[in-house]
Amino acid sequence: MDEAVVIIEQQGGVRMLTLNRPQALNSFTAAMHAELMAGLDAAAAADDVRCVVITGAGRGFCAGQDLGDPGAAPNPDPHGPPTDIGALIERFYTPLALRLASMPVPVLAAVNGVAAGAGANMALGCDIVVASRNASFIQAFTKIGLVTDCGGSWLLPRLVGRARALGLAMLGDKLPAEEAERIGLIWKCVDEAAFRSEVDAIAARLAAMPTKALVATRRAIDAAQHLDFEGALGNEASLQTTLGSSHDYLEGVAAFMAKRAPTFKDR
Repeated sequence: MDEAVVIIEQQGGVRMLTLNRPQALNSFTAAMHAELMAGLDAAAAADDVRCVVITGAGRGFCAGQDLGDPGAAPNPDPHGPPTDIGALIERFYTPLALRLASMPVPVLAAVNGVAAGAGANMALGCDIVVASRNASFIQAFTKIGLVTDCGGSWLLPRLVGRARALGLAMLGDKLPAEEAERIGLIWKCVDEAAFRSEVDAIAARLAAMPTKALVATRRAIDAAQHLDFEGALGNEASLQTTLGSSHDYLEGVAAFMAKRAPTFKDR
C-alpha cells in the first residue's frame, strides 16, 4: 500500500496533519489535496478535536503546487488546449481556503521549512502561524507567470498592507521567517531547537481554551474587514449574546470567581 501523503496523529485534543511528500518539499498533488481535505473534514466532525495543527515532513512545509502533477502540467502539445489552471484552483485551492476559514476549531500552521506559493498562503489562511527560524515564505506565482492564489490576494494586504503585499506578490522574493514575524505576516518565529516544543505548547493551550469563543473571534475579525465601525460593534454584540448563554461563559466566570482553573467543554 502506498504511504499516506497526509499523516494524521492525535494527542489529547490536538490533531496534527503532516503533509508527507518530503522528497518534493510536500508540494501539492491531487492525492494530497484529497487526503488533506478528508483530514480537515474529519477533524471538524470529531468531538474530541479542539485544535488542528498543519505541518510538513522533512525540511519543507509545502512548496505549493507540484507542477508535474496532472491538471497543473502544461500541455506538451502546442496545438492542443492549454491547461486550465483556473479549474485546478476551483477544484482544490478554493475549497481548501474556505475549509480553513470555516473550521469549528482553531488551526495552527507549524511552518517547519520553506512555504512557497499556495503552501505559503495555506499557512497564512490558518488562525496562527508559528515558523521555525530556518523557514521562509515565498509568493512564487509571478515566477511562472501566474497570480497569487489560495486566498493570497485577500490575505496579504490585510496582514501587511498594500505596499508590502504588492512587493511580496510581484517580486516573489524569499522572506525569512524572522522578517515575516517582524512585518506582521505571521505570529511567531522560533529557534529551530525549540520549534516543536513551542508548537506543542501553543496547540495544547488552544485545545484547553473555549473553542466556540476562539472560532467566534476569528469570525468577528474577518467579518470586520467588510464592515464599518458601527457594523463591527453590532456584530460583536450579536456574538456576545450567543456566547453569553454557553457553558463555557458560565464556567469561565465561575472559575474566575472561585480563583480556579476553568474546564471548557463547548465546541
